[in-house]
Amino acid sequence: MTKLPAEAYAIIEGRHSDPFHYLGLHTEGDRKVVRAFLPEASNVEAVGEHGETARLDRIHDAGLFVGALPNGSTRYQLRARFGDNVVDLEDPYRFPPVLSDFDLYLLGEGTHQRLYDKLGAHPMTLDGVDGVAFVVLAPNARLVSVVGDFNFWDARRHPMRVRGSGYWELFIPRAIAGDRYKFNIVGRQGQKLPLKSDPMAFAAEMRPSTASIVLDETKLPHPRPAPANINALSAPMSIYEIHLGSWRRKGNNEWLTYRELAEQLPRYVRDLGFTHVEFLPINEHPFDGSWGYQPTGLYAPTSRFGSPEDFSTLIDACHREGIGVLLDWVPGHFPDDPHGLGRFDGTALYEHANPLQGRHLDWGTLIYNYGRTEVVNFLVSNALFWLERYAIDGLRVDAVASMLYLDYSRPAGGWIPNKHGGRENLEAVDFLRRFNTELFARFPQATTAAEESTAWPQVSRPVEFGGLGFGYKWNMGWMHDTLNYISKDPIYRKHQHGDILFGLHYAFSENFILPLSHDEVVHGKRSILGRMPGDNWQRFANLRAYYGFMFGHPGKKLMFMGCEFAQEREWDHDHSLDWHLLDQKSHAGIQNLIRDLNTLYRTLPALHEIDCDPLGFEWLITDDAGGNVFAWLRKGNDARARCLVVVNFSPNVYRNYRVRVPFAGKWREVLNSDSEHYGGSNVGNIGEVQTKDGLVPELHLTIPPLAAIFLVPEG
Repeated sequence: MTKLPAEAYAIIEGRHSDPFHYLGLHTEGDRKVVRAFLPEASNVEAVGEHGETARLDRIHDAGLFVGALPNGSTRYQLRARFGDNVVDLEDPYRFPPVLSDFDLYLLGEGTHQRLYDKLGAHPMTLDGVDGVAFVVLAPNARLVSVVGDFNFWDARRHPMRVRGSGYWELFIPRAIAGDRYKFNIVGRQGQKLPLKSDPMAFAAEMRPSTASIVLDETKLPHPRPAPANINALSAPMSIYEIHLGSWRRKGNNEWLTYRELAEQLPRYVRDLGFTHVEFLPINEHPFDGSWGYQPTGLYAPTSRFGSPEDFSTLIDACHREGIGVLLDWVPGHFPDDPHGLGRFDGTALYEHANPLQGRHLDWGTLIYNYGRTEVVNFLVSNALFWLERYAIDGLRVDAVASMLYLDYSRPAGGWIPNKHGGRENLEAVDFLRRFNTELFARFPQATTAAEESTAWPQVSRPVEFGGLGFGYKWNMGWMHDTLNYISKDPIYRKHQHGDILFGLHYAFSENFILPLSHDEVVHGKRSILGRMPGDNWQRFANLRAYYGFMFGHPGKKLMFMGCEFAQEREWDHDHSLDWHLLDQKSHAGIQNLIRDLNTLYRTLPALHEIDCDPLGFEWLITDDAGGNVFAWLRKGNDARARCLVVVNFSPNVYRNYRVRVPFAGKWREVLNSDSEHYGGSNVGNIGEVQTKDGLVPELHLTIPPLAAIFLVPEG
């Protein structure tokens, strides 16, 4: 056998970085030569476009073949014999590039808003042949090849070509949707990396398997839209936060599928009056115990509950019931599983190389490099992807504080200051502003919410005015202060009086959501009911009063699943909620209260219309620390759109309790959390109260124990 050129051996040994330079069709002198690498083939022919054939010589036993193209042909197929089988094949190395020059320009600039249309795996027809185009970013790789069901997972068969600033691509004929695949990457030093899942995969295998799955995302059923203006500042927003794997289970502790959830969840949420659902992260993730907050597949709905088509069905079902869908989104960190993004091309491609910048000490995860153009493009495109492909109505961004501060949860000397010597992560700030700017420009009806636990200013203010551009911010201070207050025995609450008042000092500095989230019912914190002091009756009464206080307080509402019927134990992601508790009157009463609070919140403009503006709120009683009573007025745009909220956090009944109001006449008691319908003692105002004569109209109220009452003026 004649001596072969060096690049022939590079093909055979699976280390050629530009396979198109050697394989495929080439002109040599006055003839057209075809080279093909087909391991295990005993002989190969080139078949011209009119059926004429020409034998290719086997020039290496590994399966390297060379020969002339039949005369007059400009296109060809390969006909190969494998044992007793003869197979007609398309040669991947005869096809034109996948990415256009304009794609490469936008990718290099970092402004390709539809990254998901180009990177990843896309079924397509190229030059009249069906197949799948694969594209992946690996700028520091020496070699990248695709392995999968279509090539026996043999890394030698489909090496890719690199274009632009490190985008590897290859069109593989006759690969189809449903094929599993990964990328085989050789680092710049020649080191072979673990097989990598596709960062842009639209579907993935069920853990513990980690292969990506080819999906024709253009054929996904597109969910119908949610009602218009569902996310507006003036609209009621009551969010039911849910972990899909533990809301309900079936049979032998098995998950409900997306389609089974679609049949049950939207109807339940609508019946209780919530306006939105918020799913804990549904991106593909390897570890159940992370609840989705350590994702490896940002573009793939987790396969735990079904296919992407099934997930789309769930979104459509929510929208059919008039319910908005928010997703928890995690651009703050990612796990270092070997098949994932960590050291993706043998270098710190997505993360910072320096662990003082690139690793979270608390979570043992990696931090995105927000200063890298390709990383920002990857994340922003991902946000847009969920809104476009699945008609998601908004994203709640997890752990924003960890992104904003370079010294987040780090010891002195364990972090690197910014260029000004400060602790602010300027690159993360720029990323968040770009994320919000592009999202609201493309999807003005959508919204974003930040889980941000510090006093960073203007989180939910427009970027053009110096803000981060979020639609809403979680009010973590309200949550901590009020839970601290309500967990105290009433006799000691007068010493914590400021915990209730303090939140109103900053309540309108942001567009706030009041969160009772999953984080408050795990890790030894107990359930929300579990924090309530007193005997059993008092515990439930405290909870009813607290929920009434929450729904009367300025700010949108968020409640984690199970809180709506007073789940007793802490949340456990491995088991269903304790639905049997609804057989008990006390738990069913809490659920009835949440249903009625949601109805009141949605139907009374005073409770939501000016929710994020100080004009919508007025304190009436703030100084009754000894009585543990608070009263305030909520206001709508109309002069008569008013709602009086009175909350008694003591176990005492107060009679003839005087509260001044803006209008004389009858005030109707529209909700009383002490109603026997909710499990209370039925103390109240028999439906209405008439103001007393005087210079200023005044109500003399009966205030039930550990309860909240809501009153509106008649007419």
